[in-house]
Amino acid sequence: MKDIKKTYSTILDDNFPNEMTITFGDQKLHYRKKIWKINDDGVQVERGLRYGENPSQEAAMYELVNGNLLLAGCEFIGHGNSLVSGIDENMLIQFGKHPGKINLTDIDNSLNILKYLMDKTAAVIVKHNNPCGVAYAPTIAEAFNKAYRADRIAAFGGCLALNKVCDKATAELINNYYLEVVVAPEYDGEAINILKNKKNLRIVKIPRIDRLADFRNAVFPDFKSLIDGGIIVQQSSTTKIRSKDDLLPAETEYKGEKYSIERKPTDREFDDMLFGWYVEQGVTSNSVLYVKDGVTVGIGTGEQDRVGVAEIAIYKACTKYADLVCYDRYGISYKELTLSIQKGERNISDKNMIDEETAAAKGGLKGAVAISDAFFPFRDGVDIIIEHGISAILQPGGSIRDFESIQACNEANPKVTMMFTGERAFKH
Repeated sequence: MKDIKKTYSTILDDNFPNEMTITFGDQKLHYRKKIWKINDDGVQVERGLRYGENPSQEAAMYELVNGNLLLAGCEFIGHGNSLVSGIDENMLIQFGKHPGKINLTDIDNSLNILKYLMDKTAAVIVKHNNPCGVAYAPTIAEAFNKAYRADRIAAFGGCLALNKVCDKATAELINNYYLEVVVAPEYDGEAINILKNKKNLRIVKIPRIDRLADFRNAVFPDFKSLIDGGIIVQQSSTTKIRSKDDLLPAETEYKGEKYSIERKPTDREFDDMLFGWYVEQGVTSNSVLYVKDGVTVGIGTGEQDRVGVAEIAIYKACTKYADLVCYDRYGISYKELTLSIQKGERNISDKNMIDEETAAAKGGLKGAVAISDAFFPFRDGVDIIIEHGISAILQPGGSIRDFESIQACNEANPKVTMMFTGERAFKH
Protein backbone atom coordinates (compact mmCIF):
# COMPACT_ATOMS: atom_id res chain seq x y z
CA MET A 1 0.00 0.00 0.00
CA LYS A 2 1.28 3.46 -0.88
CA ASP A 3 2.62 5.43 2.09
CA ILE A 4 0.19 8.36 2.23
CA LYS A 5 2.41 10.26 4.68
CA LYS A 6 5.18 10.44 2.08
CA THR A 7 2.93 12.28 -0.35
CA TYR A 8 2.95 15.29 1.96
CA SER A 9 6.75 15.49 1.87
CA THR A 10 6.76 15.33 -1.93
CA ILE A 11 7.86 18.42 -3.82
CA LEU A 12 6.49 18.55 -7.35
CA ASP A 13 8.25 20.10 -10.31
CA ASP A 14 5.77 22.22 -12.20
CA ASN A 15 5.48 22.42 -15.95
CA PHE A 16 4.01 25.90 -16.06
CA PRO A 17 5.85 28.50 -18.16
CA ASN A 18 8.19 31.00 -16.50
CA GLU A 19 6.25 33.91 -17.97
CA MET A 20 2.62 34.59 -18.77
CA THR A 21 0.93 37.38 -20.69
CA ILE A 22 -2.75 38.19 -20.53
CA THR A 23 -4.25 40.50 -23.16
CA PHE A 24 -7.41 42.55 -22.57
CA GLY A 25 -8.12 44.25 -25.88
CA ASP A 26 -5.08 46.47 -26.43
CA GLN A 27 -3.88 46.15 -22.82
CA LYS A 28 -1.33 43.56 -21.77
CA LEU A 29 -0.35 42.25 -18.35
CA HIS A 30 3.00 40.48 -18.03
CA TYR A 31 3.57 37.98 -15.22
CA ARG A 32 6.65 36.11 -14.01
CA LYS A 33 6.54 32.79 -12.18
CA LYS A 34 7.76 33.00 -8.58
CA ILE A 35 10.80 30.80 -7.93
CA TRP A 36 12.77 30.84 -4.69
CA LYS A 37 16.35 29.84 -3.93
CA ILE A 38 16.10 27.41 -1.03
CA ASN A 39 18.77 25.77 1.10
CA ASP A 40 17.89 22.07 1.10
CA ASP A 41 20.21 20.17 3.45
CA GLY A 42 23.15 22.38 2.50
CA VAL A 43 22.38 22.37 -1.22
CA GLN A 44 20.88 25.48 -2.80
CA VAL A 45 18.00 24.60 -5.10
CA GLU A 46 15.39 26.60 -6.97
CA ARG A 47 11.77 25.86 -6.10
CA GLY A 48 8.37 27.17 -7.06
CA LEU A 49 5.24 26.26 -5.12
CA ARG A 50 5.56 23.05 -3.12
CA TYR A 51 2.36 21.76 -4.74
CA GLY A 52 -1.22 22.90 -5.26
CA GLU A 53 -4.27 22.24 -3.09
CA ASN A 54 -3.31 18.56 -2.95
CA PRO A 55 0.09 16.86 -3.17
CA SER A 56 -0.78 15.45 -6.61
CA GLN A 57 -1.46 18.85 -8.16
CA GLU A 58 1.26 20.91 -9.80
CA ALA A 59 0.93 24.64 -9.17
CA ALA A 60 2.65 27.93 -9.84
CA MET A 61 2.34 31.50 -8.58
CA TYR A 62 2.90 34.47 -10.85
CA GLU A 63 3.77 38.05 -9.94
CA LEU A 64 2.65 40.95 -12.10
CA VAL A 65 5.88 42.59 -13.31
CA ASN A 66 4.67 44.92 -16.04
CA GLY A 67 1.46 46.48 -17.23
CA ASN A 68 -1.59 48.21 -15.79
CA LEU A 69 -5.20 47.44 -16.51
CA LEU A 70 -8.16 49.78 -16.84
CA LEU A 71 -11.20 47.55 -17.09
CA ALA A 72 -14.90 48.24 -16.66
CA GLY A 73 -14.16 51.73 -15.36
CA CYS A 74 -11.79 50.54 -12.62
CA GLU A 75 -8.03 50.79 -12.44
CA PHE A 76 -6.72 47.52 -11.07
CA ILE A 77 -3.68 47.05 -8.87
CA GLY A 78 -0.55 47.33 -11.01
CA HIS A 79 2.98 46.06 -10.75
CA GLY A 80 5.10 47.33 -7.86
CA ASN A 81 2.31 46.76 -5.33
CA SER A 82 2.82 43.04 -4.77
CA LEU A 83 1.96 41.48 -1.43
CA VAL A 84 1.80 37.67 -1.45
CA SER A 85 2.99 37.21 -5.03
CA GLY A 86 5.99 39.43 -4.25
CA ILE A 87 7.31 37.28 -1.38
CA ASP A 88 11.00 36.64 -2.05
CA GLU A 89 13.85 34.91 -0.20
CA ASN A 90 14.47 37.94 2.01
CA MET A 91 10.86 37.92 3.15
CA LEU A 92 10.83 34.17 3.79
CA ILE A 93 12.85 34.40 6.98
CA GLN A 94 12.39 30.66 7.53
CA PHE A 95 11.11 28.47 4.71
CA GLY A 96 10.10 25.60 6.98
CA LYS A 97 8.46 23.22 4.55
CA HIS A 98 8.56 25.74 1.74
CA PRO A 99 5.13 27.13 0.81
CA GLY A 100 2.45 25.39 -1.16
CA LYS A 101 -0.62 26.97 -2.72
CA ILE A 102 -2.84 26.72 0.38
CA ASN A 103 -0.25 28.48 2.58
CA LEU A 104 -0.15 31.44 0.20
CA THR A 105 -3.90 31.71 -0.35
CA ASP A 106 -4.35 31.60 3.44
CA ILE A 107 -1.88 34.47 3.75
CA ASP A 108 -3.72 36.33 1.02
CA ASN A 109 -7.14 36.01 2.65
CA SER A 110 -5.75 36.99 6.05
CA LEU A 111 -4.43 40.18 4.47
CA ASN A 112 -7.79 40.67 2.75
CA ILE A 113 -9.35 40.86 6.23
CA LEU A 114 -6.50 42.75 7.90
CA LYS A 115 -6.65 45.57 5.36
CA TYR A 116 -9.89 46.72 7.02
CA LEU A 117 -8.50 46.36 10.57
CA MET A 118 -5.43 48.58 10.31
CA ASP A 119 -6.77 51.30 12.61
CA LYS A 120 -6.21 49.02 15.61
CA THR A 121 -3.86 46.24 16.66
CA ALA A 122 -5.24 43.02 15.20
CA ALA A 123 -4.50 39.35 14.57
CA VAL A 124 -6.14 37.01 12.06
CA ILE A 125 -5.87 33.22 11.98
CA VAL A 126 -6.99 31.59 8.73
CA LYS A 127 -7.47 27.88 8.04
CA HIS A 128 -8.44 26.53 4.62
CA ASN A 129 -9.00 30.08 3.39
CA ASN A 130 -11.53 30.95 6.11
CA PRO A 131 -10.89 32.88 9.32
CA CYS A 132 -11.22 30.81 12.49
CA GLY A 133 -10.17 33.53 14.93
CA VAL A 134 -9.88 37.32 14.59
CA ALA A 135 -9.33 39.82 17.38
CA TYR A 136 -8.53 43.39 18.29
CA ALA A 137 -6.48 44.08 21.43
CA PRO A 138 -4.24 46.78 22.95
CA THR A 139 -1.08 44.74 22.18
CA ILE A 140 -0.23 42.30 19.39
CA ALA A 141 0.43 39.52 21.91
CA GLU A 142 -3.07 39.97 23.38
CA ALA A 143 -4.58 40.10 19.88
CA PHE A 144 -2.97 36.78 18.97
CA ASN A 145 -3.97 35.21 22.26
CA LYS A 146 -7.61 36.27 21.84
CA ALA A 147 -7.73 35.18 18.20
CA TYR A 148 -6.26 31.77 19.04
CA ARG A 149 -8.53 31.19 22.02
CA ALA A 150 -11.56 32.12 19.90
CA ASP A 151 -11.18 28.71 18.25
CA ARG A 152 -8.07 26.90 19.38
CA ILE A 153 -9.33 23.67 17.74
CA ALA A 154 -9.48 25.10 14.23
CA ALA A 155 -6.39 27.26 14.75
CA PHE A 156 -4.23 24.11 14.91
CA GLY A 157 -2.05 24.22 11.79
CA GLY A 158 -3.42 27.59 10.73
CA CYS A 159 -1.92 30.73 9.23
CA LEU A 160 -1.44 33.68 11.59
CA ALA A 161 -1.20 37.22 10.26
CA LEU A 162 -0.34 40.20 12.45
CA ASN A 163 -0.63 43.88 11.55
CA LYS A 164 2.06 44.97 14.03
CA VAL A 165 5.64 43.95 14.74
CA CYS A 166 5.87 40.42 16.17
CA ASP A 167 7.66 40.96 19.48
CA LYS A 168 9.15 38.59 22.05
CA ALA A 169 5.94 38.23 24.06
CA THR A 170 3.96 37.29 20.93
CA ALA A 171 6.61 34.85 19.74
CA GLU A 172 6.64 33.11 23.12
CA LEU A 173 2.87 32.63 22.92
CA ILE A 174 3.06 31.38 19.33
CA ASN A 175 5.75 28.92 20.35
CA ASN A 176 3.24 27.13 22.59
CA TYR A 177 1.10 26.07 19.62
CA TYR A 178 1.31 24.47 16.20
CA LEU A 179 0.91 26.87 13.29
CA GLU A 180 1.94 26.43 9.67
CA VAL A 181 2.64 30.08 8.86
CA VAL A 182 3.29 33.34 10.70
CA VAL A 183 3.16 36.62 8.78
CA ALA A 184 4.03 40.05 10.16
CA PRO A 185 5.37 43.38 8.88
CA GLU A 186 8.51 42.91 11.00
CA TYR A 187 10.00 40.79 13.80
CA ASP A 188 12.31 41.88 16.59
CA GLY A 189 15.52 39.90 17.03
CA GLU A 190 14.40 37.86 20.00
CA ALA A 191 11.11 36.96 18.31
CA ILE A 192 12.89 35.44 15.31
CA ASN A 193 15.13 33.28 17.48
CA ILE A 194 12.14 32.03 19.49
CA LEU A 195 10.05 31.24 16.42
CA LYS A 196 12.92 29.39 14.74
CA ASN A 197 12.62 26.72 17.44
CA LYS A 198 9.74 25.48 15.27
CA LYS A 199 11.77 24.15 12.33
CA ASN A 200 8.81 23.56 10.03
CA LEU A 201 7.20 26.95 10.71
CA ARG A 202 7.11 29.25 7.71
CA ILE A 203 8.12 32.70 9.00
CA VAL A 204 7.21 35.44 6.53
CA LYS A 205 7.87 39.15 6.63
CA ILE A 206 5.76 41.39 4.39
CA PRO A 207 6.86 44.99 5.04
CA ARG A 208 3.97 46.34 2.98
CA ILE A 209 1.50 45.16 5.63
CA ASP A 210 1.83 48.58 7.24
CA ARG A 211 0.28 49.99 4.05
CA LEU A 212 -2.56 47.50 3.84
CA ALA A 213 -5.15 50.21 4.37
CA ASP A 214 -4.19 51.52 0.92
CA PHE A 215 -5.64 48.32 -0.56
CA ARG A 216 -9.16 48.83 0.87
CA ASN A 217 -10.47 50.49 -2.26
CA ALA A 218 -8.17 48.81 -4.78
CA VAL A 219 -9.70 46.17 -7.01
CA PHE A 220 -8.08 43.48 -9.12
CA PRO A 221 -9.25 41.09 -11.85
CA ASP A 222 -10.67 38.03 -10.12
CA PHE A 223 -10.47 34.94 -12.35
CA LYS A 224 -12.51 31.75 -12.14
CA SER A 225 -11.56 28.93 -14.49
CA LEU A 226 -14.39 26.66 -15.58
CA ILE A 227 -14.41 22.92 -16.20
CA ASP A 228 -14.69 23.46 -19.97
CA GLY A 229 -11.67 25.77 -20.05
CA GLY A 230 -13.74 28.92 -19.97
CA ILE A 231 -12.98 31.81 -17.63
CA ILE A 232 -15.22 34.15 -15.65
CA VAL A 233 -13.56 37.43 -14.73
CA GLN A 234 -14.98 39.92 -12.28
CA GLN A 235 -13.88 42.90 -10.28
CA SER A 236 -12.73 41.89 -6.83
CA SER A 237 -15.10 42.68 -3.99
CA THR A 238 -14.76 45.74 -1.77
CA THR A 239 -16.97 47.25 0.89
CA LYS A 240 -18.10 50.85 1.09
CA ILE A 241 -18.61 50.59 4.86
CA ARG A 242 -16.02 52.70 6.68
CA SER A 243 -17.80 53.94 9.80
CA LYS A 244 -21.09 53.61 11.64
CA ASP A 245 -22.39 56.54 9.58
CA ASP A 246 -22.38 54.22 6.56
CA LEU A 247 -24.80 51.82 8.24
CA LEU A 248 -28.54 52.19 7.74
CA PRO A 249 -31.24 51.79 10.42
CA ALA A 250 -33.32 48.71 9.65
CA GLU A 251 -36.56 49.94 8.13
CA THR A 252 -38.84 48.91 5.29
CA GLU A 253 -42.35 49.24 3.92
CA TYR A 254 -44.66 46.30 3.28
CA LYS A 255 -48.20 46.58 1.89
CA GLY A 256 -48.33 50.27 2.74
CA GLU A 257 -47.18 49.83 6.36
CA LYS A 258 -43.79 51.06 7.57
CA TYR A 259 -41.60 49.02 9.89
CA SER A 260 -38.62 50.44 11.78
CA ILE A 261 -36.20 49.07 14.35
CA GLU A 262 -37.02 50.50 17.76
CA ARG A 263 -33.68 50.32 19.56
CA LYS A 264 -30.53 51.99 18.28
CA PRO A 265 -27.18 50.19 18.71
CA THR A 266 -24.86 51.13 21.56
CA ASP A 267 -21.36 52.35 20.77
CA ARG A 268 -19.99 48.88 21.57
CA GLU A 269 -22.51 47.24 19.24
CA PHE A 270 -21.60 49.67 16.47
CA ASP A 271 -17.92 48.83 16.95
CA ASP A 272 -18.63 45.11 16.79
CA MET A 273 -20.83 45.56 13.73
CA LEU A 274 -17.98 47.21 11.85
CA PHE A 275 -15.41 44.70 13.09
CA GLY A 276 -17.66 41.77 12.15
CA TRP A 277 -18.48 43.19 8.71
CA TYR A 278 -14.77 43.48 7.96
CA VAL A 279 -14.15 39.89 9.05
CA GLU A 280 -17.11 38.90 6.88
CA GLN A 281 -15.20 40.05 3.79
CA GLY A 282 -13.00 36.97 4.13
CA VAL A 283 -15.64 34.33 4.96
CA THR A 284 -16.98 31.85 2.41
CA SER A 285 -20.72 32.24 1.75
CA ASN A 286 -23.41 31.56 2.87
CA SER A 287 -22.12 32.75 6.20
CA VAL A 288 -23.22 34.07 9.57
CA LEU A 289 -20.75 34.99 12.27
CA TYR A 290 -20.92 36.26 15.84
CA VAL A 291 -18.53 38.76 17.42
CA LYS A 292 -18.25 40.33 20.85
CA ASP A 293 -15.90 43.02 22.14
CA GLY A 294 -13.71 42.89 19.04
CA VAL A 295 -13.28 39.10 19.00
CA THR A 296 -14.97 36.44 16.87
CA VAL A 297 -17.16 34.08 18.91
CA GLY A 298 -18.50 31.72 16.24
CA ILE A 299 -18.03 31.65 12.46
CA GLY A 300 -20.42 29.70 10.24
CA THR A 301 -19.19 29.24 6.67
CA GLY A 302 -20.21 27.88 3.31
CA GLU A 303 -23.69 26.63 4.16
CA GLN A 304 -26.50 26.53 1.61
CA ASP A 305 -29.27 27.99 3.77
CA ARG A 306 -29.09 30.97 6.09
CA VAL A 307 -30.96 29.50 9.05
CA GLY A 308 -28.69 26.46 8.87
CA VAL A 309 -25.51 28.51 8.93
CA ALA A 310 -26.84 30.61 11.83
CA GLU A 311 -27.38 27.36 13.75
CA ILE A 312 -23.96 26.00 12.78
CA ALA A 313 -22.24 29.17 14.03
CA ILE A 314 -24.11 28.83 17.34
CA TYR A 315 -23.09 25.18 17.62
CA LYS A 316 -19.47 26.10 16.92
CA ALA A 317 -19.52 28.90 19.48
CA CYS A 318 -20.84 26.55 22.18
CA THR A 319 -18.40 23.80 21.21
CA LYS A 320 -15.40 26.13 21.32
CA TYR A 321 -16.55 27.69 24.58
CA ALA A 322 -16.83 24.30 26.31
CA ASP A 323 -13.46 23.22 24.92
CA LEU A 324 -11.74 26.37 26.15
CA VAL A 325 -13.23 26.06 29.65
CA CYS A 326 -12.09 22.44 29.75
CA TYR A 327 -8.60 23.29 28.52
CA ASP A 328 -8.18 26.11 31.03
CA ARG A 329 -9.46 23.94 33.89
CA TYR A 330 -7.93 20.54 33.14
CA GLY A 331 -5.30 21.14 30.45
CA ILE A 332 -7.06 18.81 28.00
CA SER A 333 -9.64 19.21 25.26
CA TYR A 334 -13.35 18.66 25.81
CA LYS A 335 -13.17 15.59 23.55
CA GLU A 336 -10.32 14.17 25.63
CA LEU A 337 -12.34 14.77 28.79
CA THR A 338 -15.32 12.91 27.33
CA LEU A 339 -13.10 9.99 26.34
CA SER A 340 -11.47 9.82 29.78
CA ILE A 341 -14.95 9.69 31.39
CA GLN A 342 -15.91 6.81 29.09
CA LYS A 343 -12.75 5.00 30.21
CA GLY A 344 -13.64 5.57 33.86
CA GLU A 345 -10.62 7.82 34.43
CA ARG A 346 -12.69 10.91 35.32
CA ASN A 347 -16.03 11.66 36.92
CA ILE A 348 -19.02 12.67 34.78
CA SER A 349 -19.51 15.63 37.12
CA ASP A 350 -16.44 17.28 35.55
CA LYS A 351 -18.18 17.32 32.17
CA ASN A 352 -21.54 18.30 33.62
CA MET A 353 -20.07 21.41 35.24
CA ILE A 354 -18.59 22.51 31.92
CA ASP A 355 -21.86 21.83 30.10
CA GLU A 356 -23.81 23.83 32.67
CA GLU A 357 -21.38 26.73 32.49
CA THR A 358 -21.51 26.70 28.67
CA ALA A 359 -25.32 26.64 28.66
CA ALA A 360 -25.53 29.47 31.18
CA ALA A 361 -23.22 31.61 29.05
CA LYS A 362 -24.94 30.44 25.84
CA GLY A 363 -21.50 29.62 24.45
CA GLY A 364 -20.30 33.19 24.99
CA LEU A 365 -23.05 34.51 22.72
CA LYS A 366 -24.84 36.67 25.31
CA GLY A 367 -24.61 40.24 24.13
CA ALA A 368 -22.79 39.29 20.92
CA VAL A 369 -23.46 40.85 17.51
CA ALA A 370 -24.57 38.70 14.56
CA ILE A 371 -23.27 39.45 11.08
CA SER A 372 -24.85 38.02 7.94
CA ASP A 373 -23.32 38.36 4.48
CA ALA A 374 -26.77 38.50 2.80
CA PHE A 375 -30.32 39.29 3.84
CA PHE A 376 -32.48 36.93 5.88
CA PRO A 377 -35.20 35.61 3.53
CA PHE A 378 -37.33 34.53 6.51
CA ARG A 379 -37.45 35.51 10.17
CA ASP A 380 -36.59 31.98 11.35
CA GLY A 381 -32.85 32.73 11.18
CA VAL A 382 -33.33 35.92 13.16
CA ASP A 383 -35.47 34.14 15.74
CA ILE A 384 -32.76 31.53 16.32
CA ILE A 385 -30.13 34.23 16.71
CA ILE A 386 -32.23 36.15 19.23
CA GLU A 387 -32.98 32.99 21.18
CA HIS A 388 -29.28 32.57 21.90
CA GLY A 389 -28.78 35.96 23.49
CA ILE A 390 -27.50 38.05 20.59
CA SER A 391 -28.22 41.73 21.17
CA ALA A 392 -27.64 43.18 17.70
CA ILE A 393 -27.74 42.10 14.06
CA LEU A 394 -26.06 43.54 10.98
CA GLN A 395 -27.25 42.37 7.58
CA PRO A 396 -27.51 43.80 4.05
CA GLY A 397 -31.30 44.14 4.06
CA GLY A 398 -33.34 44.04 0.88
CA SER A 399 -35.57 41.01 1.48
CA ILE A 400 -39.27 41.30 0.78
CA ARG A 401 -39.69 39.97 4.33
CA ASP A 402 -37.39 42.45 6.04
CA PHE A 403 -40.43 43.57 7.99
CA GLU A 404 -40.59 40.15 9.68
CA SER A 405 -36.95 40.38 10.80
CA ILE A 406 -37.58 43.86 12.16
CA GLN A 407 -40.67 42.63 14.00
CA ALA A 408 -38.68 39.77 15.54
CA CYS A 409 -36.12 42.21 16.92
CA ASN A 410 -38.76 44.61 18.27
CA GLU A 411 -40.70 41.75 19.90
CA ALA A 412 -37.64 40.38 21.69
CA ASN A 413 -37.22 40.95 25.41
CA PRO A 414 -34.92 42.79 25.76
CA LYS A 415 -35.26 44.43 22.36
CA VAL A 416 -32.64 43.55 19.74
CA THR A 417 -31.27 46.20 17.44
CA MET A 418 -30.61 45.78 13.73
CA MET A 419 -28.78 47.74 11.06
CA PHE A 420 -28.50 47.33 7.28
CA THR A 421 -25.33 47.63 5.20
CA GLY A 422 -27.12 48.12 1.90
CA GLU A 423 -24.55 45.82 0.28
CA ARG A 424 -23.95 42.07 0.11
CA ALA A 425 -20.67 40.31 0.94
CA PHE A 426 -20.79 36.98 -0.88
CA LYS A 427 -17.47 35.18 -1.35
CA HIS A 428 -17.15 31.91 -3.26
